[in-house]
Amino acid sequence: MVFTRRRMAQAVALGAGLAALQLRAAGFPDKPIRMILPFSAGGGTDESSRSYADEMHKLLGVPIVVENKPGASGLVAINALLAAPADGYTMLVATNSLAAVNPVMRKDLPYDAFKDLQPIHGLVNSAPVVSAPLSSGAVPLKEMLLRAKREGRALSIGNYSEGYQLLAAWIGTLEQVPVVHVPYKGPSPMLVDLVGGRLDFAISDPTSAMELVRTAKLRGVATGGAERERQMPDMPTMAELGYPEFETYVWSSLFVRAGTPVDIARKLADAVGAALVAPAVVARNASRPGTPMMMALGALGDFQRREYERFRRVADAAGMAPR
Repeated sequence: MVFTRRRMAQAVALGAGLAALQLRAAGFPDKPIRMILPFSAGGGTDESSRSYADEMHKLLGVPIVVENKPGASGLVAINALLAAPADGYTMLVATNSLAAVNPVMRKDLPYDAFKDLQPIHGLVNSAPVVSAPLSSGAVPLKEMLLRAKREGRALSIGNYSEGYQLLAAWIGTLEQVPVVHVPYKGPSPMLVDLVGGRLDFAISDPTSAMELVRTAKLRGVATGGAERERQMPDMPTMAELGYPEFETYVWSSLFVRAGTPVDIARKLADAVGAALVAPAVVARNASRPGTPMMMALGALGDFQRREYERFRRVADAAGMAPR
């Protein structure tokens, strides 16, 4: 992964800030910190989060205990965060689905993404991958969509969050093809079913699909980014396949419960920022898709709001009303 001088300067500043905040939040932390993930173990976000937790443990001096709480489109994890005190000892790794898409897609959310979640620091930003079973052959995406349209057949598309469901619906609108949404608790069981030919497509984070694509167990149909994924260079972009309007990204960030003291939030943010540029994390991420999100606190909150507005426009284009 390539880092600019500006990013390295940010890392130095983060390190200095971490040292200074040791004094202002001297009593924190003095016990283990929970890091709650809304996915089952084994996916790309799970693996990345554990590497960040390891580095935060070194920086903060207490264990960072990763807890996988999949289910209910992330609500199990959200409820675990909101049931805990606003003291910084419980953190949530939230994807754009929880932080920006659910408010677009759901009317009855038991949480307010902007009032209940307090932004700490971005983690990683990457482009989603559309993959298909090998049995689909080398047929381009456009032809697959048009064939399904001619046959009057709905496409079964696996997803494991509201965000990926929204993207699946968006794919259907490209050629006005009906889509059957097949929900999963995480990427691993979904991709197992895709390998077995029980789905037409799946949409996932690139890390989860990468090894299956590179070992020819799945076919990488397209990436949603503006450029080809450097780890899967043979996979075209949606623009190359004739759909330039389909450009989107998935991201994950760390949040705590709203009301967490500012000094504690800053200390956590500095620890995350330092973890993202730690040599072990940089080396690990060099062979993986995505780029680090070097934004924290208020800047991350502003980004979250802009992403909400963007996904609201996507939902309108796909004709998806809140349910």
